[in-house]
Amino acid sequence: MSADTSGFDGPTLQVEDLQTHFFTKSGIARAVDGINFTVAKREVMGLVGESGSGKTVTGFSLINLVDPPGKIVGGRILFNGEDLVQASEERMRHLRGNRIAMIFQDPMMTLNPVLRIDTQMVESVIAHEPNVPKEEARQRARDALGQVGIPSPDERLKAYPHQFSGGMRQRVAIAIALLNKPDLIIADEPTTALDVTIQGQILFEAQKLCRETGTAMIWITHDLAVVAGLADKICVMYAGRIVEQGAIDDVLDHPVHPYTRGLLGSVPGHNTRGQRLYQIPGMTPSLLNLPEGCAFSSRCPSVSGACTAQPKIEEPIPNRQVRCFHPHMQAFQEVST
Repeated sequence: MSADTSGFDGPTLQVEDLQTHFFTKSGIARAVDGINFTVAKREVMGLVGESGSGKTVTGFSLINLVDPPGKIVGGRILFNGEDLVQASEERMRHLRGNRIAMIFQDPMMTLNPVLRIDTQMVESVIAHEPNVPKEEARQRARDALGQVGIPSPDERLKAYPHQFSGGMRQRVAIAIALLNKPDLIIADEPTTALDVTIQGQILFEAQKLCRETGTAMIWITHDLAVVAGLADKICVMYAGRIVEQGAIDDVLDHPVHPYTRGLLGSVPGHNTRGQRLYQIPGMTPSLLNLPEGCAFSSRCPSVSGACTAQPKIEEPIPNRQVRCFHPHMQAFQEVST
């Protein structure tokens, strides 16, 4: 039974205390450990962090595609007011690819290698809109390929995935996500394999789609340059938790959490010519063996005895949330002046 969300005027997505754990022989890995955020209509949220921080698991959790031994163990995922944690598999199948689309890092998670592109794209339309004529569905598929910069879309529709390069396959996967003009798109590093020209075109089309159709978007990436040009707000993840979130310009111009400052300092363009490139010392900790208290303490330049306790998320300045006992106070002064 589908929920009626047509009159809903709240945020497209509201995540409350989401927890996704993996139950392994070695112990429990808390891949997502009590995160909270909202994404409004027409808003793009960047979700950033190092590999292993929990970004991708968060994306899979939002569409209930976490395989065993992983499981959502707590929290709520409110999509247009409907809690997807409690939704049936039938309901989720109706939403996936229709109202919620996900663009995966590997395009072959979207594409069937033995079917032509037109067959897959037309089926994606008709599966959710059975009354759409096949020719109209094909035209929508053709237009979507053009949107993502694929030349000669009529000819390309007749091709098989193996006849495309890796970057072209990723563009097809992005086109499929755009087909039904979903309410929410979750994009997991979709432009990593694309050259900068096509990357810019994809980012432009993503922004245009959000503005024109009201689509909300979560862009998962480790590339801060992409987020800076695309997102309205940003959440920084580390070891399964959000350590800082706020408006994109505020966070990137005045980072507060030591981890956020470290990420920005690691961008090559921030280094003085001739100096050694900066990197955050140490490695991301294993989720099966996190340090006591703050997970970043072993790599943090501001660590103290207080960091043996787990810091809570707080809002030291308006519209900025940070999980840290030692936020960068100078950044507060920079924001307020």
